[in-house]
Amino acid sequence: LNGRSYDFAGADDVPLLWVLRDRARLTGTKFGCGSGLCGACTVHVDGAAQRACILPVKAVDGRKVTTIEGLSTDNSHPVQRAWREMNVSQCGYCQSGQIMAVAELLQRLPAPSDDDINRHHTNICRCGAYPRIRKAIDRAAELIRQESSDE
Repeated sequence: LNGRSYDFAGADDVPLLWVLRDRARLTGTKFGCGSGLCGACTVHVDGAAQRACILPVKAVDGRKVTTIEGLSTDNSHPVQRAWREMNVSQCGYCQSGQIMAVAELLQRLPAPSDDDINRHHTNICRCGAYPRIRKAIDRAAELIRQESSDE
C-alpha cells in the first residue's frame, strides 16, 4: 500500500475503500456512489485504475495499491500540478479519484485525443468542472512530455 507492506486481518470481502479509509486511515479516497460508477474512489492496483468501492480487499492481496496519498509525496505529480494550475477543484470531493484516473490514463495514452478522453475518462464530477478537467488533462500531458524531454 503506497510502497509499504500492509496487513489486513478482517473479512476478505470488505471493499478496499473501507480498508483504506477506516483501517489504513488514508481518507483521500472518497466514497461516492458505492456502485463503481462515479469514480470518487479510484485508486491504482498494479498501475491500473480501479474503483475501490466495489473491489473486495481479497482481490488486492499481494498486489501494489496506490492511493492519492501515494501518487507523490509532495503533490508534484504532473496531474496534481496541472489540477492546481487549471484551478480544477470546485467542491473538490471527486478530485482525488479524478486525478488517479487521469494519471493512469496518461500512463497508457500520453497524448490522448478528445475522443480518447471521452472514451476512457468516465469519472463523474457533480459540480460540472468538466471544462477545467479537460484543460488540466491537456496540461498534465504537456507537463509529462516536458519531463520526458528533460531526461
